[in-house]
Amino acid sequence: MLLDEVDKALEARSYSFARYADDCNVYVGSRRAGERVMAYIRKLYTGLKLQINEAKSAVASAFGRKFLGYEFWMAKGKEVKCAVAYKALDNFKARIRQLTRRSGGRSMAQVVEKLRPCVLGWKAYFGMSQTPRIWRELDEWLRHRLRAIQLKHWKRPRAIYRELKALGASEDVANQVAGNCHRWCRNSDGVIKRVLTIAYFDRLGVPRLS
Repeated sequence: MLLDEVDKALEARSYSFARYADDCNVYVGSRRAGERVMAYIRKLYTGLKLQINEAKSAVASAFGRKFLGYEFWMAKGKEVKCAVAYKALDNFKARIRQLTRRSGGRSMAQVVEKLRPCVLGWKAYFGMSQTPRIWRELDEWLRHRLRAIQLKHWKRPRAIYRELKALGASEDVANQVAGNCHRWCRNSDGVIKRVLTIAYFDRLGVPRLS
């Protein structure tokens, strides 16, 4: 609320800007203009007895700067689009790794139950991201980890063979996967994808990102 005065001052000068709480980006056409705006904002903050965090503030290209977990990228035809910032993406993957670790003795239903709010919340927040390839890769990576969990739950070759056959796997596929039963990660990225498909995880209640 205190920074409402800063918003009004920037609007009065017709600056393009975006602010959320105390995080603000002002967009201008040149570095020189950016320096002028930075000096102006410092003056406004001083008048409000506030201090700018110099370590996080800069006059720089909009490309490479992060705002609320988003960043810009240039598409074909010089069209500017938004994407999930790398740090936000890394944080999300770290959280998914934690939720899909193969230790802990949890059932697949329990894993999915914990996974759903995290994935749905992240998808809702970053829904404006314009990087479909990244979303598809995340989807596949997530299912890859879940397949490894499922294989570990089945554990023994006979159980893996039996469960895959029950899901409609061919004799060759069931034998091949069961024969490599202890190579969880490698096995989960092979022919097992013909059986533990996207539809299979849909039935388990795993949200799709793409």
